Amino acid sequence: MPRRSGRPSRVETTTDPRDALLDAAVNVIAERGVAGASSAAIASRAGVTPAMVHYYFRNRELLLDAVVSERLARFAAHVFAAPVSEVASPVMVAAIVGRLYEAARLMPWMPPIWIREIVSEGGALRSRMLDHFPAKAAAILTQVVAQDQRAGRVPVDVEPRLAFLTIAGVAMLPLAVRSMWSRIPGLADLDERALQRHAVAVLTGGLAPASLEPAA
Repeated sequence: MPRRSGRPSRVETTTDPRDALLDAAVNVIAERGVAGASSAAIASRAGVTPAMVHYYFRNRELLLDAVVSERLARFAAHVFAAPVSEVASPVMVAAIVGRLYEAARLMPWMPPIWIREIVSEGGALRSRMLDHFPAKAAAILTQVVAQDQRAGRVPVDVEPRLAFLTIAGVAMLPLAVRSMWSRIPGLADLDERALQRHAVAVLTGGLAPASLEPAA
């Protein structure tokens, strides 16, 4: 019997077909980049036909909009789900790093997408992600570091306005390029817990009281 036109058959799965396609999309983008994430590749990963991709998202731009707003933005939302309290900056930084690594365990596709499609010049998702930048949390972090600095609890050479970017770089970069450095002898056994401890130590150590700095 000829197939009737109209709504594609529902995917036989307990997951909503649209959600399944978005889950497939972020995983394909993490592996191949946006340029390599064709409708066919996404559909194949989701176990459906390319027509389903077109049905739910109509075109590539709408698909990418949904990927960012309904998947990538969840990462930032998870990291800052708990209010950023105005506590001592090392305590705040350690809490942010902890939630970032928790988010990375739940959404392992984010670090490679972050380095390839958001941070890199010309990243295809950069402008879309800027709409989801946690400006309020970044501003509070800047204020707290600046307050601690004025009180003599943070070295004078620390730039409070760069605190947010520094956390992202130190915490996310090892996860984003893990497929590369894990092949280096002596590094393959480092797991997420070790990376998280290292990030917290480096970041909070940089926020140590100025009085503990070695003399020049």
